Amino acid sequence: MAVKTIIKRKVPKGKEAELLPLLAQIRSKALAQPGYISGETLRSIDNPEEYLVIGTWQSVDVWKAWQSSEERAEIQDKIDSLLGTKTEYGIYFYG
Repeated sequence: MAVKTIIKRKVPKGKEAELLPLLAQIRSKALAQPGYISGETLRSIDNPEEYLVIGTWQSVDVWKAWQSSEERAEIQDKIDSLLGTKTEYGIYFYG
């Protein structure tokens, strides 16, 4: 069953230019993962520091395999270090 992943990040002012290449890198690698369907990155109108990534995956298992991969962890660690906070995750079924 397909799932949606919701990834929230708070990006301090002045960090956007450093963040965007990392987001492009992690998205590029996600595209090559088995079970990846689609994704989009959104920025809040009311709170421009808030970024939301919505991904669609074929199953929870394929998402968790990607989420726990060393390849992803390396980039995610750079993102969290840049932002100074942990990224928030949620997984949702259609329903």
